[in-house]
Amino acid sequence: MKATDAQVVAGQAVYTRPTLAIYDVVVLGMSNRFIWRCPTARIEAHYRRHASANHLDVGVGTGYFLDRCPFPSSAPRIALMDLNRNTLDFAARRIARYAPEAYRHNVLEPFPGNVPGFDSIGVNYLLHCLPGAVADKAVVFDHLKRLMNPGATLFGSTILNEGVPRNRAARRLMRWYNARGIFSNAADDLAGLTRALEARFGDVHLDVVGCVALFAGRVGER
Repeated sequence: MKATDAQVVAGQAVYTRPTLAIYDVVVLGMSNRFIWRCPTARIEAHYRRHASANHLDVGVGTGYFLDRCPFPSSAPRIALMDLNRNTLDFAARRIARYAPEAYRHNVLEPFPGNVPGFDSIGVNYLLHCLPGAVADKAVVFDHLKRLMNPGATLFGSTILNEGVPRNRAARRLMRWYNARGIFSNAADDLAGLTRALEARFGDVHLDVVGCVALFAGRVGER
């Protein structure tokens, strides 16, 4: 197993069933507001702004945003992609009313299947769990672009270590998470994220709230 493979495993292994049961309260309810200083409502508004009725969610967590999103259709096509079976199952149960597709896959690798394209792809709180600097983990964008329809939007959020304001609690918790492999964002910076997005997408938008970057970019029309 390569070092990066071990880091990928470590980054997603924390999402056990007990962890997922408290994730919304601890991370979305407390950490976002008091430590990362980006209230979950800001991320939810960003999600609602960009999610389409033909949507792929990558790094699905608990499915919180999918569950609360007013999709522009009563019967949207929703797909889930994650390496962790626990998160896939948890999110799928939460949005069972949409009969979601589910793909267990390491997004750092090209997707091996052949599925119809998507009009939006969400990557919320995923990048800071992936190994490497932003320039390395941005290969995720290359792989996901192949699953996007013309004019589709990729959007998401990530916790940055450099180029954003961090309070003392954020600095300490980030160091603790990085030391245990839960985060791999010690080299993640706003300038690097901006370059990675602008090199691959058009109409790129980034907003920084606390130490969280909210981003979106579109692929061109053909």
